[in-house]
Amino acid sequence: MKGMIFSIAAGLFIALHGVFNARMSETLSTWHTITMVHFIGFLVAIVIYVLKRDGRSDGFRKVPFLYLLGGTFGVIIVLGEMSAIKQLGMSFAIALLLIAQLLCAFLIDAKGLFGTKKLQITKQQLAGMVIMVIGVIVFQL
Repeated sequence: MKGMIFSIAAGLFIALHGVFNARMSETLSTWHTITMVHFIGFLVAIVIYVLKRDGRSDGFRKVPFLYLLGGTFGVIIVLGEMSAIKQLGMSFAIALLLIAQLLCAFLIDAKGLFGTKKLQITKQQLAGMVIMVIGVIVFQL
């Protein structure tokens, strides 16, 4: 249940994140906005880290370099999301983002990529994905 609550909260914040960033980029340049978004996020993360002090800092040496690139993905995500919202509108941009995200998650689960447990993708899940894609097409008509 806790995981579902976190997923729903994250989904809400992703939508707010996108619209806030798109609005900020109307006043600032795209790259200034991306820099501000990540700088402010960094400051918030540092404050939370200092208050919480969980985790072991010596673990950095054990993390494969590939997994340290998540921040790079964050830059690409903010750029893509801001650009899509400006060009497509909020609902359609987020609908496409969710489908792309779910397709990628299916691939990761099906192949057991990046050290995740390999999961069997069911016919019902595939049918659900097809229905979602059709839903986005109908949504855009």
